[in-house]
Amino acid sequence: MDTSVFLQALERVSAFQLRRVVERLRDGLFDPLGVQLLTAHEAHLNRAFDQVGNALGDNSPAHLCICGAYGQGKSHSLTYLRQRALEQGFVTSLINLDPREIPFYNFRQVYQALVAEIRFPGMEKTSLVNQWKAWAKEQKAQNPNFDVLDLLPDEMPHLFKAVLAALARENVRLSKREKALKKHASFRPREFPYLLARALGGEAIPVYRLRHAFKYREVSFYKDASLTCRGTDPYVRMVYGLARLFQQMGFKGWVLLFDEGESIVQTRITSRSKSYQILNKMFVPDSPAFGFYPVFAFTDDFFMKVQEEDYEQVRIRNEVEFRYFDQNYAESWRDLTVYRLHDLTLKEWKDLSEKLIVLHSRAYGWRPPEIRTREEMADRLSKTHHQEARLKLKALVDQLDLIHQEQVLKS
Repeated sequence: MDTSVFLQALERVSAFQLRRVVERLRDGLFDPLGVQLLTAHEAHLNRAFDQVGNALGDNSPAHLCICGAYGQGKSHSLTYLRQRALEQGFVTSLINLDPREIPFYNFRQVYQALVAEIRFPGMEKTSLVNQWKAWAKEQKAQNPNFDVLDLLPDEMPHLFKAVLAALARENVRLSKREKALKKHASFRPREFPYLLARALGGEAIPVYRLRHAFKYREVSFYKDASLTCRGTDPYVRMVYGLARLFQQMGFKGWVLLFDEGESIVQTRITSRSKSYQILNKMFVPDSPAFGFYPVFAFTDDFFMKVQEEDYEQVRIRNEVEFRYFDQNYAESWRDLTVYRLHDLTLKEWKDLSEKLIVLHSRAYGWRPPEIRTREEMADRLSKTHHQEARLKLKALVDQLDLIHQEQVLKS
């Protein structure tokens, strides 16, 4: 963001918002407004993101890999892209992959995290359940004879279709006499919305309890297939299905942002094999991907490991050889769309520190001594040039705090 645009952006926000930015930078945290105001090289990042995003209009495979060293700004870039995606009309989800908490090979846990972190454009606190119910209600108002099943993409697993259909319908009405009958002992209307929302979020709900919800919300087709989801495939299909559903709902698609992508290769070989298969489905979909746009942040460690894998390695089970990997992913992923992050130059850091001075002064309503502040900021930059960007920003804020405190004491 150039200086004139930066100053115009400051005019549109309050001192309270700016103080919140500074406080979060002081703690080494990311703030959405801070990311917007202080991102460097945003023109190049915007171009890379938009070029891939525009391919969604042709239902072409879309993905983007943000590659950089530790501390080079991958998390910052993902936060920035989430904001840009929301501004462009995408639904977004941003999660951190972790081999212990959200391992990529266990895609059910990944799906749960993605759904929990869904954000809709202009609607910070709207959940997937509420957004779906509101849209389905609109469709019914326009066409009272419509079937909710017609709104659901074919690729969605049967269980999730039944859950979404049930969420869009009201409970049947029973009289007091009917409620007292033994055959309606399972009629628990207060429980149904809670169960259905948890099931949509990927939690394991006993099938017999879901059947009660489907029965009393008149979802007759739930009996047509199994209501269980086994393995990875149903959750991958559901992610694709939701992306397509979001397009039907009027959004541009679903941008899924995965931080700490290098954690995928920090697991044992069997787990890596499963993760590579899932990744390959995202990078090279078997069928048109409607509205589906994954963005991964990787270090070079990830790509080095993919290159070093022994794709001929086998395991023996019952005297039969099985390959760990179904293909050579180093060859398959030669043409990935990769955006490489670069360290800021000294001049760019100086420009960033100038913006930080203005931001800090407006946040706390003080006037920094120009020459002394610039000299001390330059000195602090020289002492922290080996540190990662987040720690550098924290150090610069600390320096401004010291100068500010001295000014207050003098006055």
